[in-house]
Amino acid sequence: MPAFLLTAPPVEPLSLADAKSFLRVEHDADDAIIASLVSAARNHVEALTRCALIAQTWRLVLDRWPDGGRIAPRIGPLRALAAVRVFNAAGVASAIDPETFVIHRAAGVIAAPGWSLPPPGRSIAGIEIDIDVGFGEAASDVPPILLQAIRILVAHWYENRGLIAIGQTVAMMPASVNAMISSHRVLSL
Repeated sequence: MPAFLLTAPPVEPLSLADAKSFLRVEHDADDAIIASLVSAARNHVEALTRCALIAQTWRLVLDRWPDGGRIAPRIGPLRALAAVRVFNAAGVASAIDPETFVIHRAAGVIAAPGWSLPPPGRSIAGIEIDIDVGFGEAASDVPPILLQAIRILVAHWYENRGLIAIGQTVAMMPASVNAMISSHRVLSL
């Protein structure tokens, strides 16, 4: 089930000031670099955990309704169902009331009886589902251990941003970061 970002988070979970404080950087010359490292670290942690840290909106695209009527998005935590559309054979979308669906936030599942939903008229990308995901609107809503993982990644990448000599390697991610995010990873079968 393909998914793409519709609305990015309005803020990063780690502010530039907090990142600079953690790095012990007192000048402004590297502000743009540090800000981009914070964004990259957030994206990296989100990709590894499959958890949106700050509220954002994603679109899921399905070819057909699942047989069991249960849709498990590959990103969470699930906050709300924003919109559902089914396309006919001519490519015209019809909205389905989001109240038709039950959201099981703890399980990260959207459910509705398959018989209650209109079948898509096209065989590819016949259904679009917009979902709101994330721990919350502010950095204070993000689990502290994931914030610490971002801090450590930013520090690692900031300290190792120069050119690498031939034969020298720098780990993409410190082992401590992997340990920190392991309790929040969403595994798939």
